[in-house]
Amino acid sequence: MLFAYDTEWALRSAVALVNSAEEPDTLTDVEQLDAWYAEHAFTGRHDRDQAELESIRALRPVLRAPLTAHRDRAAELVNGLLAEAQAVPQLRRHDGLDWHIHAVPSDAPLARRVAVEVAMAMIDVIRADGTDRMRACAADDCSGIFLDLSKNGSRRFCSKRGGNRMAGRPYRARTARRRPPHPLRRRA
Repeated sequence: MLFAYDTEWALRSAVALVNSAEEPDTLTDVEQLDAWYAEHAFTGRHDRDQAELESIRALRPVLRAPLTAHRDRAAELVNGLLAEAQAVPQLRRHDGLDWHIHAVPSDAPLARRVAVEVAMAMIDVIRADGTDRMRACAADDCSGIFLDLSKNGSRRFCSKRGGNRMAGRPYRARTARRRPPHPLRRRA
């Protein structure tokens, strides 16, 4: 599935933010927030303080909800985020980027801007009937989410590590059953 570059960017940054809440939590200090901000090329106001960190941490479950909801529920949640932020969509160019949509001023608090960026991206996802491309990881020991941009939408895990781990379990169980006992081990 293809999304506009700013939609894909917002979704990827949202997935990374939501997944930062997984154990171990990877968003516990301002330096980690700075790294997330830089990695996902955010622009605009960035206070770099504890209050901003706490507001971004509090945003993680709020964003997880529309990212993992079915289409109609996702639309309700997105509308709520946009209304709460009093979003007014406008086309903008900046930092070498072509026309894209901003819906809050660049000096708005980071958490508000992130929420609106993700809500605006989810508008495209919902309109394209692509909410099934945002999913929870199928690994039984993982609650991470991912954006499936594969051609056929068949991705099941948030990382290759999870898929390999899940595939390895039955293999290890099969080979353990077939393996003859070690000759030096004592049988009970």
